[in-house]
Amino acid sequence: MTLAEQESLFLVSSVAAACAVPGVFLVLRRLALIGDAISHVLLFGIVIAYFVTQDLASPWLSIGAAASGVLTVALVELLQRTKLVKEDAAIGLVFPALFSIGTLLASMNFRDTHLDVDQVLLGHIEYANQTRPIYLGSLYLGRQPTLIMLGLFTINALLVAVFYKELKLTTFDAALATSLGFLPGLMHYGLMTVVSVTTVAAFDAVGPVLVVAFLVLPAICARLLTDRLVWMLILSVVFAVMASIVGVKIAYQFQTNTAGMVATTLGGLFAVVSIAAPKRGILADAIRRFRQRREFLETMLAIHLYQHENTPAEPDEALLTGLHRHLLWPPAEVTRVVKRAEQNGTVTRQGPILKLTPTGRSRAASVLGEQSPKVEESR
Repeated sequence: MTLAEQESLFLVSSVAAACAVPGVFLVLRRLALIGDAISHVLLFGIVIAYFVTQDLASPWLSIGAAASGVLTVALVELLQRTKLVKEDAAIGLVFPALFSIGTLLASMNFRDTHLDVDQVLLGHIEYANQTRPIYLGSLYLGRQPTLIMLGLFTINALLVAVFYKELKLTTFDAALATSLGFLPGLMHYGLMTVVSVTTVAAFDAVGPVLVVAFLVLPAICARLLTDRLVWMLILSVVFAVMASIVGVKIAYQFQTNTAGMVATTLGGLFAVVSIAAPKRGILADAIRRFRQRREFLETMLAIHLYQHENTPAEPDEALLTGLHRHLLWPPAEVTRVVKRAEQNGTVTRQGPILKLTPTGRSRAASVLGEQSPKVEESR
C-alpha cells in the first residue's frame, strides 16, 4: 500500500466514522434529506462570511458555513409550521433557494475565480498525502484533515453518550419527552448543529456527495439489521469504515475516482443488506409473504369445510375431486393445499371426503369468531 493510499484511507475512514454517528439520528427522525440540504447551502454561508471578513483564510468562513446549515433547518421548520407544505417539500424549497443565492453571489463577486466542479463535488481525497502534516515534537500524528475528522468523531460519540437518553426519547416520542420536562426543540437544534459542523469539516476533504452518502447509507443499513439504538450506532460506524476501506482499495486498484468508488461501495452494501437482512430484507419479506399465502389458503380450506360440516351439502362440498370448483382454485393448487393441511394436522381423509381435525375445526372457528364445538362440549 502506497503512502498516498494510506493517507486517503485514513482520511475517508475518519470522515465516515464522524458522519455515521449523527446520521443514525437523521435517519430515525426521517430527516435524511437535511444532510443533503446542509451540504448544498454551505456556499451561501461561506460567501456571506467572506463579505464580512474579506479573508479567505478566516475561520469565520467555517462558522458561517455551519450557521447556514442551522439556518436551513430553522427555515424548513418555519415553513413546515405554516401547514402549507410538508417537511420534504419545505426542504426542497429552502436549500435550492439558499444554494442558488450563494452561487449567484459567488459568480457576481468572484468572476475571475476558477471553480473546479469535480473538486467541489468530489473533494480531493487522492491528495490527502499533500495536506498539512501534524507533529507532536518529532512524532508524526497524521494529516490535518484526518485529525480534525477524528476529533469530530470523538466529540460526536461523546455527545451521543452524554445525551443518549435525551436523544433517544426525543427521537422516538417527542410528546412524552416534553411531558417529562425535556426540550425536544433544543435537542433537535443541537443535533442539527452537530450535523452542520461535521458536514462543514467533511465538505472540504471529501465533497458533498460522499458526505451525504456517509450520513444516510450506513445508518439505513444498520436500521435494516437491528432495532436497538446502541447496535445501530455501532453498526453504522462499522459499515461506514468498512465501505471506506473497500472503496479506497478498489479505487486505487483501478485508478478511478476515490469518492465515487466509496459512494458506489456504500450503495452496493445497501443493496446486499436490503436483500439479505434477516427480518426486513427483500428475501425475508418474500419468504414471509409466501408463508402467509400458504397459511391463508390452508385456513380458507378449513373455513370451507367448517361451514359445510354436518350439512346436507357436505358430501359434495368436501369431495376432494370437486374442491377446485367450489373454491375456484386450480386443481394443482388444491392438491398442494390439501397435502400441506394433512401434514399440519388440520384435515384428514375419509375415502374421497375431507374431514376437519379438532385442530382444523378450532382454527376455522377462531377466524370466524365462533367457539369450536370442542370447546363448547368441554363446558
